[in-house]
Amino acid sequence: MAFVSALLMLLPVAWSCIPQKADYVMVSCFPNAIIANVPECPYGWEIEHLSLGGVCYNGIHSPGYYRFIIPDLTPKNHSYCGTQSEYIPGKDPKYIFYNSIVSNDTSLTVRNQPVNYTFSCTYRAAYLVNNAVFSQRVATVYVNNGSLGTFRSQLSMNVFTNSKFLYAKDAPYVIDTSEIGSEVFIGIEAKGLSNRFKVVINNCWATPSPYSTDRKRWSLIIKSCSSDNTVTIFENAKDSRSMFKFNSFRFQRQEKVSTVWLHCEVQVCDGERITCQPSPCSVRSLPSDVDPNGGILTAEFHIKGNQSSNNGHITGVSVLILLVVLINTCYDFINGSRIL
Repeated sequence: MAFVSALLMLLPVAWSCIPQKADYVMVSCFPNAIIANVPECPYGWEIEHLSLGGVCYNGIHSPGYYRFIIPDLTPKNHSYCGTQSEYIPGKDPKYIFYNSIVSNDTSLTVRNQPVNYTFSCTYRAAYLVNNAVFSQRVATVYVNNGSLGTFRSQLSMNVFTNSKFLYAKDAPYVIDTSEIGSEVFIGIEAKGLSNRFKVVINNCWATPSPYSTDRKRWSLIIKSCSSDNTVTIFENAKDSRSMFKFNSFRFQRQEKVSTVWLHCEVQVCDGERITCQPSPCSVRSLPSDVDPNGGILTAEFHIKGNQSSNNGHITGVSVLILLVVLINTCYDFINGSRIL
């Protein structure tokens, strides 16, 4: 009887999670962070026994996955949680970041097959004072699905000409002050993945600086919902592309020529593993603001006034007035000489 009781006490521990086949990993290489997702309970390992780089036990249990985030992409030899970086110079310089998610059990006996998810992210970069300047509008997503193969996708945020989302505008994006209030169409798309993967926009906000953490911000999308009636979400988490529009604006007390940065926290969701579609906005309350902790894409908008054209007109008038004055002066001087 005592043996049965002891066995029953051990059963919840042994069955605390349902073991999953550990041949799946999805790595998202964002400009601001690297995010690695592995299936929850790989070969029976729980999240507290998995570490990033063998150093940091900082995994996050999200639905269907264990998520590990590298938020520091400063290219140093010993970076965040054992992340290693390599700089490859040349005409097209690159940075490569390496790390791994490994199992570690300090108990006397190990009953699960060890796991080691080694991954890397490659960035095209300009080298400047020990910092990497990466493209802020583009991320790369890798999916290793075991026997089904490895997939690579480019996730990008673009500005489109109209609501048909057929033609993307060239960067940098310029908005004239006379066009403030006009509609801006944004599309975020993942190319190269099958239809099972969905692009999900979690949050979008604008700042007067290039830093997504700037506390002076204007929220556009909060938890996949429009912040107000100036923002319209056309598609989100239904396909490989999500789209929305907002009315252009500028921050007060800025210079005549200013810049607005649009930041969007996005993710690629595997629709065959979890439910990607957010719950309807009408049935849940939204916070006034959020602190995103995922992958962020950023687009830069230049707000330009028409002051230059006015200045040109004023300068031309000034030159004309000066010319008339000089002619009159010369005429008076010649007439004066003749009188003398």
